[in-house]
Amino acid sequence: MASQLTNYQCPACTGPLHYDGKINKLVCDYCGSSYTVAEVEALFEEKEEKAKQAAAAEEAAAAKKAESDSEWEMDAAGSEWGAEADGLKAYNCPSCGAELICDATTVATSCPYCGNPTVVPGKFSGTKKPDYVIPFKLDKDAAIAALKEHYKGKFLLPKAFSNQNHIEEIKGVYVPFWLFDREADADLVFNATRSTVRETHSERITRTEHFKLYRSGTVPFKKVPVDASSKMPDAHMDSIEPFDYSEMTKFSTAYLPGYLADQYDVSQEECAKRADERCTNSAISALQATALGYETCMVESSNVNIRRGEVKYAMLPVWMLSTKWNGQNYLFAMNGQTGKLIGDLPVDKGRYWGLFGGIFAGLAAILGLILLL
Repeated sequence: MASQLTNYQCPACTGPLHYDGKINKLVCDYCGSSYTVAEVEALFEEKEEKAKQAAAAEEAAAAKKAESDSEWEMDAAGSEWGAEADGLKAYNCPSCGAELICDATTVATSCPYCGNPTVVPGKFSGTKKPDYVIPFKLDKDAAIAALKEHYKGKFLLPKAFSNQNHIEEIKGVYVPFWLFDREADADLVFNATRSTVRETHSERITRTEHFKLYRSGTVPFKKVPVDASSKMPDAHMDSIEPFDYSEMTKFSTAYLPGYLADQYDVSQEECAKRADERCTNSAISALQATALGYETCMVESSNVNIRRGEVKYAMLPVWMLSTKWNGQNYLFAMNGQTGKLIGDLPVDKGRYWGLFGGIFAGLAAILGLILLL
């Protein structure tokens, strides 16, 4: 089904193109020619339209054959995969003819044989087409450098991990996100305290006052991001925020070459619950922050009503890095626009217990001195 795919090849030498966020252009890997997004859109407009039509025709044919379980998902060889083939699609690279095996959500990849970036335009038709995209601004080298920087200053990180550890996989992915507009109407009651200390020649007197605080207000939220891919760990995606929406632009497949991209497989309705929860917690925190001049401020009761607004679909840039050490996998995610990186690290147990033992010994010594007084 080669006609379903579009390869982004250099018009000058037919080499593979990739989007370079540093210059905001698509660059040829071979001859170094560069093209603006608008130029690439114009050059490949006809190819993309034909690919979309081919995909629509294939879907229509598959629907007719569904009752007889003959829907085209894999070729005859693919049927040997058994249950592992469920949800997979087989395509042929338009450049070299090699077979590409993708899962149902893949919308951009590259041929493992000729290296040409490949996009499935049919995946971006109708409501499946994203409204926005934030292009990659940082490249693979920046992601590797950020990971090495992440290792620094971690006292409990085993030295062997940072010295001997090798990145097993690194990939730039356009992750699908739903962007939610919300308004939170909140009525809150807080219990707060404030203490004062007075000392005399023989005693120290602490006076603690207790207050009941009432706060209410409306907190607006614009484009609250919730990742819409079941492949991506939600905690990682939340932690690499925020994205700078001032650099968000109208979606174009011309930004995809050189990166992977997935279509959403978590519905807007499912993600809406997470967006509501995030807005609720943020509204409570915002009103709690107005309680100034108190030492403690705890929520006694809260009533938050979420009013839902506009929802947009966007592709946001993320570098995913994975490493393996002592038989355990470690996953890191970096914001492909801002460079914010997060991930779990192993702990040197010898250093951990040495530090714990040192603290315990110090406390025991202090306690012994107190008992001797």
